[in-house]
Amino acid sequence: MSGFESLSKPLKSQSEVTVHTFHPTLEQKPRAKYNVPDWFNHNYAISYDAERSRNVSHQVRQDGRRLINETYNESWWNKHDNDVRISNRLDEVDKWRKALEYTIQDVDREVQTMQSVKEQCERYLEHMRSPLDITLENHVTRDGRKAIDNVDDEAERELKKEVYVIDGIKRQLHQQVQTAFDQIARLTEAKQQLIRDLQDKHTAFAICEENLQLNEFSPNIGYKPDACRPIKGQITPEEWVAFSKYNKDRAEKEIYESTRLRESIFHTIGQSSSDLESQGKASEYALRKRLHELERSLRELEWQKKQTEEEILSNENDIDRLEKAVRDKEPLIKLAMSRQENRHSRPGMDLVRDEVTYGLCDEIQQLTAEKRALEDRLKQTKHAWNILQQQLHRIEDEIAVKSNSVMLENRALETRRRLNTEITPSTETDRNRQLLNMDTSGLRHVLQSIY
Repeated sequence: MSGFESLSKPLKSQSEVTVHTFHPTLEQKPRAKYNVPDWFNHNYAISYDAERSRNVSHQVRQDGRRLINETYNESWWNKHDNDVRISNRLDEVDKWRKALEYTIQDVDREVQTMQSVKEQCERYLEHMRSPLDITLENHVTRDGRKAIDNVDDEAERELKKEVYVIDGIKRQLHQQVQTAFDQIARLTEAKQQLIRDLQDKHTAFAICEENLQLNEFSPNIGYKPDACRPIKGQITPEEWVAFSKYNKDRAEKEIYESTRLRESIFHTIGQSSSDLESQGKASEYALRKRLHELERSLRELEWQKKQTEEEILSNENDIDRLEKAVRDKEPLIKLAMSRQENRHSRPGMDLVRDEVTYGLCDEIQQLTAEKRALEDRLKQTKHAWNILQQQLHRIEDEIAVKSNSVMLENRALETRRRLNTEITPSTETDRNRQLLNMDTSGLRHVLQSIY
């Protein structure tokens, strides 16, 4: 029985107390009387119950104080542990926030670098217009060759090859520009994802920082209904780390791919420049070689013309001499024939067939044969003169053809001197036409129909 129960125990009633009846001499009022032991027991019970109540109260007070201390300490440590957790969470959020900021800066630098490389590739693509136009102009210029000079020579093949090389370079550069544009878009998309993640990190950091600054004396705290309820969209810490790591790894992967693309663009530009320079030198060498052959052939024709003209002049002199020789033979023949005919008029026995007769006959025959030989030689010489005249006309025609070819080859080489001159598009339309590989000269269709 506890102290409180002993205190609550009621005293015995009069009926339960044994009362000794006396026969008093004085008459007394009737009332309940207690025995002395009951009195002592009653006083003892009160003292015992009071002391027991005090002990119980003391125990309750000590238990209350202990509970106050325990709850205070537990609350303090719980708050301290949560402060540490919030602080650690702040550090973790700040670490990822800085990592995302650094990654965004890297992506920004890569986007700027990629944009610069893309513009450089576009400028190089624009500069391909000049070599292509010059090569096509060389084709059209050399199509002006005439007769036998319009041949499919080495220069023609090298110029065709140069057109194919330039077309291939433009296709590669255009593909690289398009790939760079797509890569910039992917970098921008990765950057936007990083920015959204970083903004969420800033918001979470601000909330955690505000929570860390809150205490039990803060004015803006209060009871919240069902504060521990599950929130839709909550994720685990592992998923939170995996999401930020995925965004960071994705951006780093795009940066790596962008770096490789930039290296590929630089390699393409360098290889294109080397191929274009090599093919340009091959084409120019073939043109110069062909020009040298034409000039040598032209000099040969001019020499042949000079020699033929000299031969014609000599032939004409010989014709004059042969004609004079034929004319000179006629008086001699007439003289011999006249002598012989005059001697036929000798009378009688004086008509002797003597040595004079034989001599005059031999002279007539000899002179006639000489005249016939001179006439035959004159005919041959005139025939040779006609052949020389025909050959001279042929040589002159060939010289005109060769002169035209030399002029065209010189014009083609003169045109190729503009290869080192940069041509900047005057309008945005021209720039777009270059980037889209559009031919505005109309020469491509002509060349495709010819070749």
